[in-house]
Amino acid sequence: MKKNSGFKRLKNQRFSLTLSLAALIMAFLIISFSIAAVAVWAILEADIVESDMLIEILLIILLFVAITTIIIFSFVILLGRFPLKPINDYINQMNRLATGDFSARLHFGRLLSKHRTFREIEESFNELAEELEKTEMLRQDFINNFSHEFKTPIVSIAGLAKLVNKGNLSEEQKREYLVAIETESLRLANMATNVLNLTKVENQTILSETNTYNVSEQIRTCVLLLENQWSSKDIELSLDFEEYELEANEELMKQVFINLLDNAIKFSPSGARVSVEILDKGNELSVIITNEGKEIPPESLDKIWNKFYQADESHATMGNGVGLAIVKKIVKLHYGHISVKSEEGETSFKVTLPKKQKKLLKENN
Repeated sequence: MKKNSGFKRLKNQRFSLTLSLAALIMAFLIISFSIAAVAVWAILEADIVESDMLIEILLIILLFVAITTIIIFSFVILLGRFPLKPINDYINQMNRLATGDFSARLHFGRLLSKHRTFREIEESFNELAEELEKTEMLRQDFINNFSHEFKTPIVSIAGLAKLVNKGNLSEEQKREYLVAIETESLRLANMATNVLNLTKVENQTILSETNTYNVSEQIRTCVLLLENQWSSKDIELSLDFEEYELEANEELMKQVFINLLDNAIKFSPSGARVSVEILDKGNELSVIITNEGKEIPPESLDKIWNKFYQADESHATMGNGVGLAIVKKIVKLHYGHISVKSEEGETSFKVTLPKKQKKLLKENN
């Protein structure tokens, strides 16, 4: 209904544009005719020509005005149908985008598309529409996944609390249910913290509070902080790197390595191997974290960076799909890039960062 009213409005706008052009031309004709009439009147008053000749002059002027009117109105009709058609098409598609129809695409046709200007407008518009369509899909996925991730632990907590409240449970059962309630509560708290962290880094446009520090030591510290996770699964850790320094925001980079190491441990089977290596590439450092275990499906490799997306759709593995979104944003803030490779029973995340951060332009001037 909204789209139909939009198209009706567009037709009215096009009609209005053509009518305005016609009115403008009519005004020009009226002015021209008035000038001609004044000229004839002046000739008549000056008695320069005879009355018979004056009638002939008037007839010629009227014929000229009539022919000019017909030609100009024909021109207006053609102008509305052909030269203004690309503009009308552009307005139509823009209004479709404005009403939320992100499937809108602009096509000027083969003839106009050969012209560089029209081709660039067409390509830019279609690229914009595609990005908006993807953003809308991500927004819908975010809402669905967010609702699912928050609802699951809340329902679990409510159900377990109801069982405990009913009584008639052994002490062992009570302890088991209370531990489960505590676990689900921590899961909710962790999820809220991750969402707050993501919001914080998403709102950051520049990197602040950077310092030069030992990144090798930072990674070893992160491994120690996760000792309970990897020791409980008998994970074999391999830290193959020398001492390297990095200029970055130390606290943000700690989040990056904690998230990547936590994921590597989480998705590794018991007794598997997790390795960390650092490669010196001159002006850059690359940190590669590899774990053994089930590969990420090829169709999911681009989606794992989306908020609340989980490649494990069964949600059997503890997590909320926010960690990698935070990691990607932090790496981008440091003018670095991150990539993933998952094949032959191994998954590797590679973070590449400049050793020195870019300075503000005013500092360089």
